[in-house]
Amino acid sequence: MPLSGSKKSSRQGSLTSIDAEIRQRTSQGVLSKSEIEELQTALLTWFDRNKRDLPWRRTKDPYSIWISEIMLQQTRVSAVVPFYERFLARFPDCRALAEAPEDDLLAHWAGLGYYHRARNLQKAAKELRESGFPADYTAIRALPGIGEYTSAAIASIAFELPHASVDGNVLRVLSRLFADATDIGSGPGRKHFTKLAEALLARDRPGAFNQGMMELGATICLPKNPQCLVCPGASICRARRSGRQNAFPVKLGRMKMVEERRRLFWIQQEQRLLMWQRPQESRLMPGFWELPEEAQLPEAKASRPVGTFRHGITFHNYRFELYRADAGNLIGPCKWVPIDALEQMPVSTVVRKAQRLIAGKAAHHAAKTIKI
Repeated sequence: MPLSGSKKSSRQGSLTSIDAEIRQRTSQGVLSKSEIEELQTALLTWFDRNKRDLPWRRTKDPYSIWISEIMLQQTRVSAVVPFYERFLARFPDCRALAEAPEDDLLAHWAGLGYYHRARNLQKAAKELRESGFPADYTAIRALPGIGEYTSAAIASIAFELPHASVDGNVLRVLSRLFADATDIGSGPGRKHFTKLAEALLARDRPGAFNQGMMELGATICLPKNPQCLVCPGASICRARRSGRQNAFPVKLGRMKMVEERRRLFWIQQEQRLLMWQRPQESRLMPGFWELPEEAQLPEAKASRPVGTFRHGITFHNYRFELYRADAGNLIGPCKWVPIDALEQMPVSTVVRKAQRLIAGKAAHHAAKTIKI
């Protein structure tokens, strides 16, 4: 599809430097000026027609976009949507977020994991409640908890500033486009691919181009079995031309998953549950409430097993065994907590999974009783 005169002229001035940048940065082949234009036009057309309808794509409000980008770190899109909508309903702007009690904030974040993200959001909100959200990349980048990718995403999507945002999906797309074997897991490798992304960026629509690259990686250029036949970049993709699309990207030094078994106690007295709270100085999830283990209740006696469930954190894969138990005479750091208060408390995802297991067993027992 030919470019309009205005679009062509706006891009023409940067194409010489773009081509020079790419010639310097890739050893596996060069995209010509016409291929760069073809990619920009094809990607933007494809994105306009096929983008998923996500709530943060219906706004240019930088606060809302910021919240979505932080939530999307290390979390699947489908999982984020209900959290995003509930979070914005409770904290609609920087002032509401800045003034929220921490327990309330963490309760609304519970289930997303990586809770330092929520605390950094509040730190930044406290800086912004009077001045409002900054409209330039450098100021956005200086906020607590915001790195290069997130600042580029917010700057381009909310303010149409020409900064390329490079996440895992974009790294995969770029690696295949150039058939580039640079390690995407290394710091130098990420810088290398970020420079390539900056060189390819459509300056007249940077927000849509960045989202298009991310969308392409999330829905078409998949980690396994990429859908090359429907990819808007297929005609210029160096990996596809050589039939090596499954050989990219290259990531060296992958860490192996650590398997670990843990035993949890569900100790309930009427409508109270015995729990303990992580101290505020804890390295992991400070302030969150947990079910006790033997470390908290060394005298606890397990009475009967409830079931098991799995939970993954970074490179750890935990298999939790849940038991009903008697606490013994000493409850140590534990406290009795009203069960109906758990929904408003900052409790870990492990606790939520244990609650679902208990509820499922109760429902199964009730169904059996009715049949009898």
